[in-house]
Order: sequence, then structure tokens, then C-alpha cells
Amino acid sequence: MREGLAVWLATGFGIGRLAPFAPGTFGSLLGLPLALALHPLPLVGQGVLLVAAFALAAWISGRAERALGSHDPSQIVIDEICGMALALAGHPLDPGWLVAGFVAFRFFDILKPWPIRLLDRRIPGGIGTVLDDAAAGLCANLALVLVRPLL
Repeated sequence: MREGLAVWLATGFGIGRLAPFAPGTFGSLLGLPLALALHPLPLVGQGVLLVAAFALAAWISGRAERALGSHDPSQIVIDEICGMALALAGHPLDPGWLVAGFVAFRFFDILKPWPIRLLDRRIPGGIGTVLDDAAAGLCANLALVLVRPLL
């Protein structure tokens, strides 16, 4: 894969470079169509495709990082795209749940509580770039599981 294509994909088709502020938030919005596309599948199917998406995102992120000369630069948002889809996997996709999932994912992605912060700081390359967002997506998903009976 050419570096230009890797950067284009890693930046969410360029949105990570074009966002006037908070590129991760704009990248997270790109995760909503992915979540909607995966939703009709059984939960196991969603899980398999999300694992594949994270693996591909790690490879693309690694290539883009080398091209950009920096580890996990803010313009790389492919990790947020996958993390957002993970946050919503298995949940209803009505507007209220979409907003709740988005807020929960951004909360965990921005604050990076332990162990998310540990993954972000200690694991290099594309895998490290993607793993912290996978953890944030998983934490957001579990938070939605916990509040679901209350709603």
C-alpha cells in the first residue's frame, strides 16, 4: 500500500486533516455509519468484523505514522472510527443510543482512564494507536450495558 493511500485511509478519508478542531471527535462520527452497517449482523459476526477492522486499522495506522513521522498523530482517526463502532455493537441504534454511545466513547477516549492510558503510552506503532481506542470502545460498550436496564 502506498503511503499516500495509507494516510488518506488513516485520516478518515482526509477528515482528520481537514477538521478545524477535535479531529478525533469528527473521526468518531465516521464510526456511526460503520456501526449502522454492522448492526444487522449477529453479535458474533459484528465481533469478527470489528476484530478484522481493528487489525486492518493497526496496519494502516502504522504505515501512516511512518509517512507522517509521528506516533499517533491527532489527524489519524481510523482508530476512533473502529472504536466508535465497537462502543455501539450489540446495542439498539435509535438516536438516544447513538448519542449515549458517542458520548461514552468520547469520554473514555479523551480521559483515557487506567488501563487505557497504559495502552496508549506503552505500546508503539499502529497497534498502540488502535488498542487504546479499542479499549475505550469496549469500556463505552460496557457502560451502555450497565445503564441499559435503567433506561
